[in-house]
Amino acid sequence: MLDRRLTRRILKDGAKPNDLRDAAFRRVILSIPKGKVATYGQVAAAAGYPLYHRAVARLLRTVPPGSLPWQRVVGAGGEIKLRFEAAADQRLRLQLEGVAFKGRRVDLELHQHAFRTWELEDLGS
Repeated sequence: MLDRRLTRRILKDGAKPNDLRDAAFRRVILSIPKGKVATYGQVAAAAGYPLYHRAVARLLRTVPPGSLPWQRVVGAGGEIKLRFEAAADQRLRLQLEGVAFKGRRVDLELHQHAFRTWELEDLGS
């Protein structure tokens, strides 16, 4: 019971803005190179906030255009989670970076970024 309450609280807190957490997400997202992608969950975990994948999505919805390479963050399994024109825009941007797709999903075997979290510490300095 306690684990379930803690999980709910973490997920609920993930909806609230937090400057330190968002700065960590930004560093991680900026570290994803062209031609590679990471999932919302991977970004959250690499930033030190596992289970905060929804906070990553919120951040990407609210940042000014051009401030982050948002197109490099996808859903689990390589799925583009956006809808309509935004989904087409994300797919096109990824294809322009050389990212291949298997049907509607990014080919993660070729394009999934492997975070080396020990290097992310240097980005914050």
